[in-house]
Amino acid sequence: MDLTKLRHIACVVLLLLGCLMAHSQDNDMILNRPYADAKPIHFGFSVGMNFQNLAITNNGFVTDDGEEWYADIPSISPGFSVNVLADYRIAEHFNLRISPGLFFGNKVVRYLNHRGNPDWVEQTRYKQSQNIKSTYIVVPIDLKMSAKRYHNMRPYFTGGIMYAQDLAKDKGEQLRLKNADLMLTVGMGCDFYMHFFKLCPEIKFCFGLKGLLEKNRPDLKDNVEMMRFTESVSKIKSNMVVVTFFFE
Repeated sequence: MDLTKLRHIACVVLLLLGCLMAHSQDNDMILNRPYADAKPIHFGFSVGMNFQNLAITNNGFVTDDGEEWYADIPSISPGFSVNVLADYRIAEHFNLRISPGLFFGNKVVRYLNHRGNPDWVEQTRYKQSQNIKSTYIVVPIDLKMSAKRYHNMRPYFTGGIMYAQDLAKDKGEQLRLKNADLMLTVGMGCDFYMHFFKLCPEIKFCFGLKGLLEKNRPDLKDNVEMMRFTESVSKIKSNMVVVTFFFE
């Protein structure tokens, strides 16, 4: 993912965290929900945004007619996320969290023929694009490591794995991706203790472990024009940034 976009996302989350911390410190004379963290198990839900991306490895394949196609994702579009949460208290500073949910989003892949000419009349010989829509069922399992509570806030870090199954039925012509993925996740956030619930803004970075490119394309056996895109890519892995607001 583009570092500038990552910085923008991180800045927005840090700004929100700063506003909530200021609000919490203004009211730190009143200790909200003092026994909330003593419960052995509690539940909640979350809403948020996800920013999906693909790490594409191009191989420089040259077709019989001299074309050399490269794929990338020039921009990231935000998607919508909704999850439910079950939190199990392991120890004073450690919790096991399971938060299955749905991620809706899309990725627009751009293809450029590096041996082409942008002034060609037939632009499909120079550039093409593909919109890959995704509807993921996700099952994140995280270990939450929390600092000591300070008045009405408590920062934390998370680490874990996330299984993702794409339910989208749209089968792309140029590239086709496998439906199942497994990701490593790391994140950070802060618990803010309100009068009736905890608000927990969190940012999480997800790194795909599996190769997603479907190289076996019998549907393109007689379609050389489309098969060249699959032949030009050697590997695709997913990554994602998720900004979430938990209500617990």
